[in-house]
Amino acid sequence: MNTEKNLLLEVKDLKVHFSIASKSAWPWSKPSNLKAVDGVNVRLYEGETLGVVGESGCGKSTFARAIIGLVQATEGEVLWLGQDLTKMQEVQRRETRKDIQMIFQDPLASLNPRMNIGDIIAEPLQTFYPKLTKKEVKLRVKEMMDKVGLLPNLVNRYPHEFSGGQCQRIGIARALILKPKMIICDEPVSALDVSIQAQVVNLLKELQNEFGLSLVFIAHDLSVVKHISDRVLVMYLGNEVELAEAKELFASPKHPYTKALMSAVPIPDPEIERTKVIQMLEGDLPSPINPPSGCVFRTRCPIATEACAKQRPHLKGTDKHAVSCIHVD
Repeated sequence: MNTEKNLLLEVKDLKVHFSIASKSAWPWSKPSNLKAVDGVNVRLYEGETLGVVGESGCGKSTFARAIIGLVQATEGEVLWLGQDLTKMQEVQRRETRKDIQMIFQDPLASLNPRMNIGDIIAEPLQTFYPKLTKKEVKLRVKEMMDKVGLLPNLVNRYPHEFSGGQCQRIGIARALILKPKMIICDEPVSALDVSIQAQVVNLLKELQNEFGLSLVFIAHDLSVVKHISDRVLVMYLGNEVELAEAKELFASPKHPYTKALMSAVPIPDPEIERTKVIQMLEGDLPSPINPPSGCVFRTRCPIATEACAKQRPHLKGTDKHAVSCIHVD
């Protein structure tokens, strides 16, 4: 991480809890508290890519949506250029939306089927810059389509006429049309074929270099995260368990959960792949409604002790590598 770069985003002790109505027949039964995100701290610098990984249900997408404001934070701060987004009025937040955009997981479902792609890509421009002429909007749309690898003569076609990879390129063009400073990518390649995944990831890297973008990149595929990320945040049951530079994390994971995730990544060398030991996690992911006391990973951790049930660990270490485990120095 290059600390000489400008700090764009700082998340401090972010929590997102949901109140779940009780299934009890008694009307006075108290609702349950689902802890989707339960205390995450992270920084994002100008031009940097932060990868976010973890099992399904660990809070990755909720964390991303809380940053952009699609879900309301229960506690904590989301500082964008020093200003807390969680405390902004709607007028102030609207201005920041020009600088923070999002690419969604399902490329087709995120596009309006009743609008042609020209109108879809142009919509943010018309919202934030209503004084632009139709000619100026058309020109910008065609320029952006060219940058993401779409032929400008397809501007009048509808989303259902495109493949999944092409629809994701449309989503990227829409996110980029305002020239934002940061884009949150919520599993943008998980619904695509492997060959198309590589094309989209390489496109994002090219656009990042051209526009100086910062990315929050959420994914299940650790090989994709390794390829695109500068730093990686590992989450488990809404908690941060490890945060490190990508090269450092993949070369030397420290947390038992991270080690288990890394051991499941296929290795191209057949000899190494045959001899490697996969660290299987025992048991099921606990419910975020009733998480374990102390360390939330202790019920599946191979090195857990009685002390893990009494003390909740927090990230400790350096900016280069920090771990949330009382047994790791």
